[in-house]
Amino acid sequence: MLTMEGSEKLESSLLTQPWASVCFGKSTFLAKACFNASGYILLISDLSSIWYERTNTEVVGQRSKELNKRLTVHTSSLLHHLSSLMSPLLAGEPDTTTSFSCHHVAGGLSLHVKSELSGLPFYWDFHCCPAPPEMVSRHLLRPLIQMSLALQYQVQELTSLLLQKDAEIEDYRESGATLSRDRLRTEPFQEDTFQQNFLAESLPQICRAGEGTAFTSALQQLYVAVTQQEAKQNEKRRRSEDAEGLASAAETTGHPHPPPPSQENETAFSSERTTPTSSPARKPQLPAAKAKPKKAKGLFS
Repeated sequence: MLTMEGSEKLESSLLTQPWASVCFGKSTFLAKACFNASGYILLISDLSSIWYERTNTEVVGQRSKELNKRLTVHTSSLLHHLSSLMSPLLAGEPDTTTSFSCHHVAGGLSLHVKSELSGLPFYWDFHCCPAPPEMVSRHLLRPLIQMSLALQYQVQELTSLLLQKDAEIEDYRESGATLSRDRLRTEPFQEDTFQQNFLAESLPQICRAGEGTAFTSALQQLYVAVTQQEAKQNEKRRRSEDAEGLASAAETTGHPHPPPPSQENETAFSSERTTPTSSPARKPQLPAAKAKPKKAKGLFS
């Protein structure tokens, strides 16, 4: 298990890492990864399932000993080397000296890496298991919904801008202005016609070309921008919860709950309450702070 602080830093850093399209053989996947001194997290999906692996330095060191018996490398160097192997792959520029192969295993996915380290063969296996629903929602579902909303607002703003431009051009025409080059002439923008043509012509071509697994550079930038906003909101929420917790603790410290009555006091109180008034006089035990000896003697004597 990763330490709590190291795990939170990895999760926060992974959230703002964009998904990248990677190919293993004839299969295309989406993947994202984050490495630091405490371990790494890898997420990989074929859009039917999502798998992940989260490890710490102890696991990394033990696995390296099993796979690379001739190598003696500190875990920090191993993590740095793994990061250097994965970075070109996720950037769309895989190193030709490194090979990746992906295999489905019982209940998970295995990613095998073959490379070199310090002039010796280096092997690594990422053992990925199914990602929990919360992780899927955080890293894929919620960002994609937010991206869709952002793109919708962007289209609305562009549509408004086009209509303003058409109004400006029409004003020029009514003022007698003419085009110097007739090929630049455009028809007024019709939003409904544009939407119909897009759905009927452009959308099928887009879906066939990408098959739903292509994250273009522009979409990666949008994904990062969206997840950075969520990370900021999560940080504000965490700070607010911490502040409320400190305030609650301070209030509890300043106004402690009164201690429960002792068993002896409860017994004495019960005896006083249940003693009949006609029984022989038994002097009640008054609190010491309120005791007045002279008056008490005259009253109970």
